[in-house]
Amino acid sequence: MTPLRLNIEGIGAWARGVPDWPALRAILRGECDLREDAPSKPAAAVLPPAERRRAPEAVLLAAEVSAQACAMSRRDPASLPCVFASTHGELAITDYLCATLGAAPRELSPTRFHNSVHNAPAGYWTIATHCERASSAVTGWHASFGAGLLEAALLAAAEPAPVLFAAYDTASTGPLAEMTRTMLPFGTAFVLSPSQVPNPGPAMVMRIRAGETPLPMPDVAMALQPLAADNPLDAHALALLAALAGDAPARMTLPAAPGLLLDLEIHP
Repeated sequence: MTPLRLNIEGIGAWARGVPDWPALRAILRGECDLREDAPSKPAAAVLPPAERRRAPEAVLLAAEVSAQACAMSRRDPASLPCVFASTHGELAITDYLCATLGAAPRELSPTRFHNSVHNAPAGYWTIATHCERASSAVTGWHASFGAGLLEAALLAAAEPAPVLFAAYDTASTGPLAEMTRTMLPFGTAFVLSPSQVPNPGPAMVMRIRAGETPLPMPDVAMALQPLAADNPLDAHALALLAALAGDAPARMTLPAAPGLLLDLEIHP
């Protein structure tokens, strides 16, 4: 198929000790370590205070990294179609729902129930930013990052117009922690635009093909290795971010679904 050529206009990132993309880029380049003075949770200042207080961690993560990417791109969030990807959604709320339904179903919180749905971050984001463009929530198990990236790239090419793509996962709790290996919250976001829109920043060429291949562990700084090993979404995102943090073009392959691969050329 014809390659998809995309500009990367904005990048956002958040993890514990990593408040934004400039901090993550410096760590990936070996210029510094995790920041001890970084906030313990995402600020998500784009959300109204009342919403921010009751929003679960996945919403805060998605809102924070999305706002960072939009600010870097200088795009109005209200103008951007958006794609949100997560492997598990809000695992802490899923654990709460299962425990409550098993022990005292009448005590189930309606607020927590509506925050449990997979597209809750997309809903919070579009309401807070007054975005009336298309939005979608994607999951593809261990290929969730590639699945979301492909969805966003195809949308940007089809419009053609810039698209916001956010990917995130939160830590698992309770019995679910035995079934998932996600112990650390992490989120990243990109504003992607079709290559015919002039842009002096980084770019990506994507080719789609059939096949199966494991993704090797990204070569990241020691401080980020626990994050890269925590969750396939994190590892796949960090592989792309590490390439964007470098000084030379890079190639990589990401899974987007069983039997479907994305071959990427990254031009920082």
